[in-house]
Amino acid sequence: MDGTSSNKPQKILITGGGGLVGRYLTSMLLSEGYTVSHLSRQQNVFGKVRVYRWDPEKKILDNSVLGDVNCIIHLAGEVIWGKRWSEEQKVTILKSRVDSARFLHEKISNDKTPLKAFISSSAVEYYGSVTSEKIFSENDPPGRDFLGSVCKEWEASADLFSKSGIRAVKIRSAVVLEKNSGALARLVHLADYGIFSSPGKGEQYLPWIHINDLCSIYLKAIKDTEMEGPYNAVSHHSVDYKVFMKTLARIMKKPYFHPPLPAFLLKMLFGEMSDMILKGSRISPEKIINAGFKFSYDNLDDALADLLKT
Repeated sequence: MDGTSSNKPQKILITGGGGLVGRYLTSMLLSEGYTVSHLSRQQNVFGKVRVYRWDPEKKILDNSVLGDVNCIIHLAGEVIWGKRWSEEQKVTILKSRVDSARFLHEKISNDKTPLKAFISSSAVEYYGSVTSEKIFSENDPPGRDFLGSVCKEWEASADLFSKSGIRAVKIRSAVVLEKNSGALARLVHLADYGIFSSPGKGEQYLPWIHINDLCSIYLKAIKDTEMEGPYNAVSHHSVDYKVFMKTLARIMKKPYFHPPLPAFLLKMLFGEMSDMILKGSRISPEKIINAGFKFSYDNLDDALADLLKT
């Protein structure tokens, strides 16, 4: 039994709401009857959502934004898979996640905002970029590599809310599958040319989750008052990279042409960032399942068929 609240929060504030997860989640929340607003560096508008400008580095935020907010969903952060990881870029990746959460905590504490929940994005890279036969759970310690350290500090900033008596939930998401953006879109683009390459030997696991299931986990985290702490958001269907690409070829009804991408080439191109695709282990979703969550797409075939049906 979960602790679903009968008095669901009515106003949700999302940071990073213009990103992939933010857009889908906003649509889902609106369909559920929530009032949603965004914090963004840009004064754009997403449908029925009011967008407020903020700049954590300059400590800019309209005080009126937080007045009647029931729940904050913190998705903001510099895109990890993009620029090469120079020391400057590493600082940007870290600060964009940690400092922004600390700024929000400072504002809420000073304004005595009666916030009910703070739900922070995190990632399965918390456990480090490693290939092993171990199945990682929420009880495992953070990895000692760059992304493991980022996720550790990212989640520590969310814990500030917990220490202030606010329910804090940390969603460690796997690779998010969505047809028009992110990893799947890049793979489909190559597949359109008949290329289903796997990085390195392709034996590393590729933890994944369907975009709709990920957003449903966030929705549950809003509603279920017993949810607190970290939760892995990942499908139970663990596959390695090679199996993933074979499945993609079958769903796209294309011949499986598999020219391997040499590991040394990826390391030359991306440097340290190449570990994200050259390494990977299995991640357990048992905790979120035991909390009462049911995946709609827990099988890779079903997930890809749904996303690529058009």
